[in-house]
Amino acid sequence: MNNKAMYNLSYGLFVLTARQDEKDNGCIVNTVGQVTTEPNQITVAVNKLNLTHDMIAATKKLTASILSEQADFSLFQRFGFQSGRNADKFLLFDGKKRVANDTFAVTQGTNGYISAYVTRQIDVGTHTIFLASVTDMDIWGDAPSATYAYYQSNIKPKPQPSSKAAPGKTIWRCRVCGYEYVGEELPKDFICPICKHPASDFEKISG
Repeated sequence: MNNKAMYNLSYGLFVLTARQDEKDNGCIVNTVGQVTTEPNQITVAVNKLNLTHDMIAATKKLTASILSEQADFSLFQRFGFQSGRNADKFLLFDGKKRVANDTFAVTQGTNGYISAYVTRQIDVGTHTIFLASVTDMDIWGDAPSATYAYYQSNIKPKPQPSSKAAPGKTIWRCRVCGYEYVGEELPKDFICPICKHPASDFEKISG
């Protein structure tokens, strides 16, 4: 079985946001889709480890901001490469707008948003699928929506070796952004300088 076939599926990319007890948070997802038009309903699958998941489960409110091809990697770093449990992702971030359901829609690097109210939750193991009725939406740009394939080809940084590896040297590559560390052993406390992910997200590729 060739697991890479999954990469050929076409995904959009979104900043999924929620608000609970005066706290705002958001995360990057690629799982938003419309399922019915009458009534207008969407589904979104969210990893249970994400704080945004717990906030949506508690409040039943969400907003999905649609990322466009104008999004840059810093937006993915802000909303995808740090946890809202120990960081305020909206701190010093001007690209936002409070919308009707009291969540933030992201206005930077996006072309619109969809807000919805959760009517059903389906436990699917590592994730929860939220079925939600659309309550509000708008468009504020005509830039094409970014797909996962576009992100991989045009937004995600290409591997940047930390130093030139001599033949036979060991290379450790970040599975998230492609950064390469050269060294026989990767320090357990190593943090990727590009995407800020830990050593556990590196794989040994040579040596």
